[in-house]
Amino acid sequence: MAATRITVRPNGSYRVEGDFEVVDAQGKAFGLGGRTAISLCRCGHSNDKPFCDGSHKAAGFQSTVEARDLPPKP
Repeated sequence: MAATRITVRPNGSYRVEGDFEVVDAQGKAFGLGGRTAISLCRCGHSNDKPFCDGSHKAAGFQSTVEARDLPPKP
C-alpha cells in the first residue's frame, strides 16, 4: 500500500490518509494539527476550503466516480 491513500467519496469529499502535507500555491504548508487523515472539498461549496465542511450535503452535490486506467502518458 502507498504511504498516502486518496479516496474519492461518492457525492462527497476527497479523503486523504497517511503521510502527506497540504501546501498553498506559494508552497506554504497548512498546519494540520498532527492529523493523519483529512477531507478535501470537491464540490466547491465549503466555507473552509480546501477542507471539506460538509456543505456538499446542503448543496446537493452529486458525483460518483469509478476507478479506471488513464491513457498512457505521451
